Amino acid sequence: MTFSKLYLQAGRDEAVRRFHPWVFSRAISRYEGNLSDGDVVEVFDNKNRYIATGHYHDGSIAVRIFSFGATAGGPVIPDLAYWTKKLAHIRSIRQVIVTGETNCYRLVHGEGDGCTGLIIDMYNGVAVVQAHSIGMHRERDIIADALKDVFGNELTAVYDKSADTLPDEYGATVTNGYLFGRTPVPHPVQENGNTFLVDWITGQKTGFFLDQRDNRALLAQYAQGKDVLNAFCYSGGFSVYALKAGANLVHSVDVSQKAIGLTNQNIEANFGETDTRHEAYAEDVMHYLKAHDHNYDVVVLDPPAFAKSLSARHRAVQGYKRLNAEGFRRVAKGGILFTFSCSQVVDRELFYNTIVAAAIEAGRQVRVLHHLSQPADHPVSLFHPEGGYLKGLVLWVE
Repeated sequence: MTFSKLYLQAGRDEAVRRFHPWVFSRAISRYEGNLSDGDVVEVFDNKNRYIATGHYHDGSIAVRIFSFGATAGGPVIPDLAYWTKKLAHIRSIRQVIVTGETNCYRLVHGEGDGCTGLIIDMYNGVAVVQAHSIGMHRERDIIADALKDVFGNELTAVYDKSADTLPDEYGATVTNGYLFGRTPVPHPVQENGNTFLVDWITGQKTGFFLDQRDNRALLAQYAQGKDVLNAFCYSGGFSVYALKAGANLVHSVDVSQKAIGLTNQNIEANFGETDTRHEAYAEDVMHYLKAHDHNYDVVVLDPPAFAKSLSARHRAVQGYKRLNAEGFRRVAKGGILFTFSCSQVVDRELFYNTIVAAAIEAGRQVRVLHHLSQPADHPVSLFHPEGGYLKGLVLWVE
């Protein structure tokens, strides 16, 4: 099997040799072969030495690399044997880092697992595949077969949910659907012994925000006997943990009525009926914070990404500042604020400084208790720090 080739300019191969998984178009000197979006392409330096293999796309990021170096027989061939071996290795890492009463986790986290453009989330025997590049989407059937080889009878279904994460023109031709098996939704999963009902067909992302697992567990340490506000609650993850930990009351707020419905379903799934300590509000979070004068012992602010591009960063920072200033005002003296940003273009330092500005505006004295991030099943390559998108702070507020 032969693939098209591209050659890098002199001195432009250093980043790739240091395992950065993106080749930018400005680093390329020439091509061999007729390349189209999604094709597998081999990357060589200007002296015709093979470096890596990836998927081509006509854009600023021209190649998303999924394999560095060669095999004994030469450059990599991404066939079923290749993907089975790669996914089996990644799974072996997950078996070390995902423990306890948990059967939902991220199996593949893009660049962090050497699979640029690919996300696979596991939900109690169901794999939800989300491709972010045309090349990875074209590999979906082989990847589904590899998952069957790796998980055997433990795998009941593979669902492709890539239509909204692919480039617009190509994504418009894609329909989400099962690649293998089928199972009813919502589908029950366990996270640290808590039950959640996941709907990957109509839910956000792949159905559940797996990246907050460790942070939800941390919240439980602070929730006993407390009044807790879970803002931007989505399906109520933080709310369930707080109630299980013995919170005095929990208020869940989200602008989406569907999200409130999911939250109430998950409360019922864990407590058998509606818990009288819990109330849910389908309301804009900023309006809720300004309109209600209840002060909470613990406030959680976990908004969706305010910025998905550099051009939107300034506006996003102003949004985070206003939101957190109102959040500080709703924290009782001696209370705690959990605050997050999942905007990749808002880095950790900028987020921290924005929270400082919000605390100054609210006139609160604040101590930092924890710096938070994404869990170990969302790894970040040392050579691709851009993969570290989730950042958070746990703050003691006087």
